[in-house]
Amino acid sequence: MRELSLEDIEALAVGAWVLGTGGGGSPYLGLLNMRQLYGEGHRVQLMDPDALADDDMVAVVSNMGAPLVGQERLTDAANIARAVTLMQEYLGKSFRGIMSVEIGGNNGVQPLMAAALTGKPVVDADAMGRAYPEAQMTSFAVGDLRPWPLTLVDPRGVEGIVAKVPTWKWMERLSRKMCVEVGSTAATCKAPRTGAEVKRWGIPRTTTQAINLGIAIRRAQREHRDPIEAILQNEDGRLLFRGKVADVARRTTEGFLRGTTRLDGLDAWRGSTMEIAFQNEWAVAWQDGTPRVMTPDLICVLDTVSGEAIGTETLRYGQRVTVIALRAPPVFLTPRGLEFVGPRAFGYDLDFRSVFS
Repeated sequence: MRELSLEDIEALAVGAWVLGTGGGGSPYLGLLNMRQLYGEGHRVQLMDPDALADDDMVAVVSNMGAPLVGQERLTDAANIARAVTLMQEYLGKSFRGIMSVEIGGNNGVQPLMAAALTGKPVVDADAMGRAYPEAQMTSFAVGDLRPWPLTLVDPRGVEGIVAKVPTWKWMERLSRKMCVEVGSTAATCKAPRTGAEVKRWGIPRTTTQAINLGIAIRRAQREHRDPIEAILQNEDGRLLFRGKVADVARRTTEGFLRGTTRLDGLDAWRGSTMEIAFQNEWAVAWQDGTPRVMTPDLICVLDTVSGEAIGTETLRYGQRVTVIALRAPPVFLTPRGLEFVGPRAFGYDLDFRSVFS
């Protein structure tokens, strides 16, 4: 276990935004919360998942909803901490640590906010290795672990519990309806996991991965090197496209941010176009009408100059962007994993083909 410095958290915010593949919410507001909490004297410990005992209980947290709404209702450490304590009250048990359901975007920072207020360590793992929009799109669901219970907290004092559901899809349906009713954003504590489950089905050390990625990006920026090249080297990624945002169409519906963007190619891609569809996160990209990259490969849209990620809610006309792909966690590349997070899980009639194969 080690104490995270504020510099670690600054780097985490940068790295988690890249791993968010356009979703998970901007980590900037979570970072502001952590700066304030550290200024008040709070500190957060990072715990390796292998240090968990098999019967330890771990809280799995995230903000749920449409990223665009997060720009209007600001993230709050008290809400995510309350989702954890509400779950403890419901279970009658105490958690050993807290982890995020997804390392991507602001949800990579959420467990730190809860940990700072509850005094519990953050477990260095998540269940996606990125961000995904739906409850069943996790390594825990691939492992057929129990999907319930769930607690949901709204800043107006609304507190809800989904006590039991027959399937992960039912958990998604019920919790999404609750989320929509409170404004399409809410703090949640997902189904608790044992230490044994985290070690077997969690994606390990993704908090450290995000911190190291953020350090690489920030170092390249300081040294006036290409930060995108630093990302590709750090994560063994692939450069796919460089261009300018020519069009964005998006709408917030059913608790998601859905839409498409069109990029006009620049440099070596001049005369070519790329269209990317998203559901909170980037899902499928077509270059000149041909599928180029698709989930579960991580599709990352980056600012061409700074190398920092651009979210589906912050993309705007005229931005110069670079599209890269990063490797998916192996659990999602299995036939069962693809059932949960492959292109058909998002409604696209495509057989998955990785840019890394």
